[in-house]
Amino acid sequence: MKLFVGLGNPGAQYAFNRHNVGFMALDVIAAAHGFAAWRKRFQGLTCEGRLDSEQVLLLKPQTHMNESGRSVGETARFFKIAIGDVVVFHDELDLAPGKVRVKIGGGVAGHNGLKSVTSHLGNDYMRVRIGIGHPGHRERVVGHVLRDFVKADMEWLEPVLFAMSDAAPLLAKGEKDRFQTQVAHETRDETQAGTD
Repeated sequence: MKLFVGLGNPGAQYAFNRHNVGFMALDVIAAAHGFAAWRKRFQGLTCEGRLDSEQVLLLKPQTHMNESGRSVGETARFFKIAIGDVVVFHDELDLAPGKVRVKIGGGVAGHNGLKSVTSHLGNDYMRVRIGIGHPGHRERVVGHVLRDFVKADMEWLEPVLFAMSDAAPLLAKGEKDRFQTQVAHETRDETQAGTD
């Protein structure tokens, strides 16, 4: 079984925050691939389904961002999921809006959700970094990530979410490079279509 984790904050007031793009990614995957209904457990919301031949559990921790690791650790231990089978979707300040990069391990770059997951799980899990752009000044970061996406963001956000969902079976098979390439290809096509 693979564990796909989306990072975000619980509650309606945070639902459309940039910081919650990990939750949004999982919601689109669950809907597009016909996963079961979300259930409350492991201090989070989970749902199960298949991506091609792979059984996948989706998890949205409900502990608030900086305690995400409690939920992730509990889930991984219960199902005996190896760290190499965990994929975490999260917002990334250091990537331009709409860019998606995948890596295994590495630093957490001040991301409190990743810091918490690493403290409970170790470092060698896969991260899907979803670019939200940087506000330019360090003191504006908190306001930036906790602010809602604006209408203009939908032009890149929706295509990226759907492209990640389309390519999700590749991630489930561990084919991170093919996943990244497919997402880039689909979103480039979308943005070009929008400018013609």
